Amino acid sequence: MRPASAGLVLGFVADRLLGDPRRLHPVAGFGQVAAALERRTYADRRGAGALHVGALVGGAGAVGVVARSAARRRGPVAEAVLTAACTWAVLGGRSLEREALAVHALLDAEDLAGARRRVTHLVGRDPSTLDVEGVARATVESVAENTSDAVVAPLVAGAVAGVPGLLAYRAANTLDAMVGHRTPRLERFGWAAARLDDVLNLVPARLSATLAVVTAPLVDGSPGAAARAWRRDARHHPSPNAGPVEAAFAGALGVRLGGVNVYAGRTEDRHTLGDGRAVRPDDVARATRLARAVDVGALLVCVLGPRFLKPGRRRARRPTRLQSGRR
Repeated sequence: MRPASAGLVLGFVADRLLGDPRRLHPVAGFGQVAAALERRTYADRRGAGALHVGALVGGAGAVGVVARSAARRRGPVAEAVLTAACTWAVLGGRSLEREALAVHALLDAEDLAGARRRVTHLVGRDPSTLDVEGVARATVESVAENTSDAVVAPLVAGAVAGVPGLLAYRAANTLDAMVGHRTPRLERFGWAAARLDDVLNLVPARLSATLAVVTAPLVDGSPGAAARAWRRDARHHPSPNAGPVEAAFAGALGVRLGGVNVYAGRTEDRHTLGDGRAVRPDDVARATRLARAVDVGALLVCVLGPRFLKPGRRRARRPTRLQSGRR
């Protein structure tokens, strides 16, 4: 196994066992740097936002190039360890699952007020008017979208570009979360961050949706229903990448996602995804199991895929006894 692939596997396992670092999280540190830079670079123009994103994403990628070069000089073990550490730092699968299951536990205990407060760790919508179904739906939608954004996409970036890809992707995704919102202040400044994140997630989102279709039976779902929901409903979602993943999850779980959400006073219609029943609290646990299967599937694709895609060298045929002149 290549050092980069071994590092992806080790980092994935570390994320599943440990979750995000409790203190001194590198992504949080990057966010502080980005916020400080934003105070200096902000202007209500797309160009200013593009420079902001270019400097931070390019800087993160450059750090990755330098770190990988230094590790390679020390040997394959050092490169694998560096890749594992970066993979662990940028993945968010275990923490996503913990937050979703915390909401599920509160709903199961009939603590709607507590569930409304806890779901704000996962979504940006206003939870004050959400009922039990609304909180459960918001949680399942977050699990679906963030499975792609926080696990599958970083793995793809790491498989394609190693440590520089891991760091650059996480920088781009973090900036989208910070400034990629359609608010009056960020409409133009955050445009570049939002578009870059859209481009980087085009392939991972569709890989995530495909894996949700394939693994649907693991949650007593139908691959056919998941594929139909993806094909029929994803295009109506305002996000080109969240749409396929959420629609595939909806079909796999046999539930309805989407609908109208309120974000800081702004109403957004996400259409109806899937044609199943309304979401129930128990579907949150099913969604986390589906997400876990998608995560593992993505890891296998990213680790084994390059071995099949790389042009193989034709092996020289060993001569037979007759061909070698031996009788």
